[in-house]
Amino acid sequence: MRLFLICVTAVCLGISCKNASENISPASSTAVPEVYSKIYGATSITNDGTYITIKTTGVPDHKSAYFASTSAQYEAFTGKTFGGNNFAKNPNSISAQSFTFKIPVNPQVDAAHKATPLGPIGVALNGVPLFNQYAGPSQPLTNEVNGFDQYWGHPQQTGSYHYHVEPLYLTLVKVSKSSLLGFLLDGFPVYGPEEGGQVVQNTSLDAYHGHTHSTTEYPNGIYHYHITSTDPYINGSGFYGSAGTVSQ
Repeated sequence: MRLFLICVTAVCLGISCKNASENISPASSTAVPEVYSKIYGATSITNDGTYITIKTTGVPDHKSAYFASTSAQYEAFTGKTFGGNNFAKNPNSISAQSFTFKIPVNPQVDAAHKATPLGPIGVALNGVPLFNQYAGPSQPLTNEVNGFDQYWGHPQQTGSYHYHVEPLYLTLVKVSKSSLLGFLLDGFPVYGPEEGGQVVQNTSLDAYHGHTHSTTEYPNGIYHYHITSTDPYINGSGFYGSAGTVSQ
């Protein structure tokens, strides 16, 4: 009888009559939308109801000529890289970082379309940062593209590996050229250089390098960016939406 009364009281209070040893999620936690599970390179992903917080080391999950020669991920490279350029290794080496990306749960268009900064402007599925189309302030990538490794990324002076262009390991090995590849800081998704079996042309995209329609992950439609093979590659004249933050 006593056990029955306890259960009745629990129901009256809106509490499930589960074993007391079972964990109950704190009221402050919010489920992370399923789409973010595709970011397999994150060390953690959480949702506070306003921002999705994605933490990564930024270390790629593929081989590179920029790993130390003693690393299992080191692979020598002397071939052609992005744009048919002959690879010329820069003096930097890949090292683990501590990135915290905070992107809006519900991305919204920003009429100001603020310019993307130098440094990380988004995150790829493997946890590697995405950078914009500049090598420095208003400096094109012309003098840097020959330093892109066999998967079209490279590290900067601090050892932070990143992609300015198509993340070739993702589009050739992990997913496909038409797949979701990551998110920019404004929360809008980034897709590959193909759509509906066709190569995406810059002329089919707006000034921010995107457009709106349904995708596999967003059947009701969403604004999304496309990575293409020519400048501005990932993003055009600023973020389409209100950007979150990234810190190290």
